[in-house]
Amino acid sequence: MNFEFSEEQRMLEDSVYKWATAWLEPQMEHAYEVDEMPPTLFKELGNLGVNGIVFEEKYGGAALGYIETLLVYETIARVSNALSMTVGASQTLAFDNFRRNAPEKFKMEILPKSCTGEYIGCLGITEPNAGSDAMSMATRAVKKGDKYIINGSKIFITNGPVADFMLFYAKTDPDKGPHGISTFFFYPKKQKGFSVEKIKKWGMRTSPTGLITFDDMELPEENLVGGLNKGVAVLTSGLCTERITLSGCTLGSQRSCLELSLKYAKERVQFGKPIISFQSIQEKIANMYTGYLASKWMAYSAAAYCDTLENKSGGKGTDLDRMAAAALLYCGEMGTKIGLDAIQIHGGYGYCQEYAVTRHFLDQKLWEIGAGTSEIRRMIIARELMRDDFRSGK
Repeated sequence: MNFEFSEEQRMLEDSVYKWATAWLEPQMEHAYEVDEMPPTLFKELGNLGVNGIVFEEKYGGAALGYIETLLVYETIARVSNALSMTVGASQTLAFDNFRRNAPEKFKMEILPKSCTGEYIGCLGITEPNAGSDAMSMATRAVKKGDKYIINGSKIFITNGPVADFMLFYAKTDPDKGPHGISTFFFYPKKQKGFSVEKIKKWGMRTSPTGLITFDDMELPEENLVGGLNKGVAVLTSGLCTERITLSGCTLGSQRSCLELSLKYAKERVQFGKPIISFQSIQEKIANMYTGYLASKWMAYSAAAYCDTLENKSGGKGTDLDRMAAAALLYCGEMGTKIGLDAIQIHGGYGYCQEYAVTRHFLDQKLWEIGAGTSEIRRMIIARELMRDDFRSGK
């Protein structure tokens, strides 16, 4: 059992954090206020070499693992939880799932551009009336000749307003229920019959979120990914790596909330002494530290386990499904608690926009909702605990 990062992993963390504090942090207060993503974000990350970090080198990736992916997302989130999510939505949710399921000719065409940052990706699952119950999606894809005609909508789509590439799911045989869903891809900025409306949010600002509408959108049949009516397999194959790596978004904010609160509590003087000397503040700081550490190792142990597997799809009946759900469940709920404690320690200043701790707090709540709600994660965990072959030691 080795709980230490390797020298290479520490170098990766250091290079990303130096970039985040030097390039990203000076922009954040204004960017958060106006709710705009820095337009060259992905090209910056491409220059840094961390886009497509798990992709094979032939696609322009670094051929590393999900531990390193999680580490990159956590480190970006120390400055911006929201932009870490934006990066994860593009690189893991959209492009990594595409990498696992698409034909080679399209992977060679698309993935290198994701690694350079030329392409930003998004994934379309959630619909206005199909959130946690994703299988009840209503978006339709009807075959006409050698094309599919798409009608329907997707909501809460991270990167929707800025995406160059979209992977999405639609019903191709509604009578078959979950067995009648297929996966498609296309290029939003080049596509007719597609529109997107930006959604205003009180948290996760700078991360663009969209309501997407398909209105008789035509796609060639070669844009079908993973086979006709095989969409559920494609969808579920990416959920575990999504939940594990996006745990890094809340982890980075947890760490910053702790560091910012510790610094503030040492400097803020009340009743003639720093507030860190008061036991009530010490209790919050201690709880924040232990909560972050517990969250960290739940997430990284899940990532480490995932990296040992030949088949990283997870899904029903696997230990990976349980571990991924548990990691994001704990990280998400602990993130909200740590954010609340950080605001309380900062007092009135924590309620002012110019303090970074405010952004971290506003962003944290999303992780009890996004990537499957806390309630859904508990259902997954309980389901896997009830398996006959469940072993409590893992």
